[in-house]
Amino acid sequence: MSELLACVETGPGDAQFSVIWLHGLGADGHDFEPIVDELEFANKPQTRFVFPHAPKRAVTVNGGYVMRAWYDIAAQRIEAQQDEKGIRESAAQIEALISREHERGVPSARIVLAGFSQGGAIALFTGLRYTHPLAGVMALSTYLPLIESFKREHSQQNLATPIFMAHGSHDPVVHYPLGEQSRDVLNTLGYHVDFHSYPMEHSVHPKEIADISHWLNQVLS
Repeated sequence: MSELLACVETGPGDAQFSVIWLHGLGADGHDFEPIVDELEFANKPQTRFVFPHAPKRAVTVNGGYVMRAWYDIAAQRIEAQQDEKGIRESAAQIEALISREHERGVPSARIVLAGFSQGGAIALFTGLRYTHPLAGVMALSTYLPLIESFKREHSQQNLATPIFMAHGSHDPVVHYPLGEQSRDVLNTLGYHVDFHSYPMEHSVHPKEIADISHWLNQVLS
């Protein structure tokens, strides 16, 4: 088994709950660390936030430039020519982090898997295939990758897992209709998706932070 991904962590060493939060393309684990201070939910003092650094790899759409990425992007339409090998490798690395949280005393049912953009795609891909129930999956400004294989591989253990999706109505990177399509596929398969739209581009909205806090208060209780 390969080494665990390096991570930024905040919160208590004896946490009762965990949020594993994946950054977007070209960022790193520090990207969403400041948001922790803005979140408000009852069990926050008992929650560990884990922000892994994606591996560095060449990204085709960016001229082969090497950056932190959960998988390669080969075309401007991100849902085209999807990097299945890279997606599955990253999913395995995130499953290893979930297992580590379990070893540190946090059962999977008290773990939220979250992510933004590429990180959100990996959160959906991994969390809804995971063979043990999670507390929730949070997917921000993102989409469901490899939809056809997902229809075959999604896990019954996480069919009832709460899903929070948020998307900017003016997103030029992950277009809004792609987020809607992902929501609709999940709804068709029987998932309950709490979908939010905000007047923004590819970013995070202040109202979104409040909505995330409310959702975390519900699922980490």
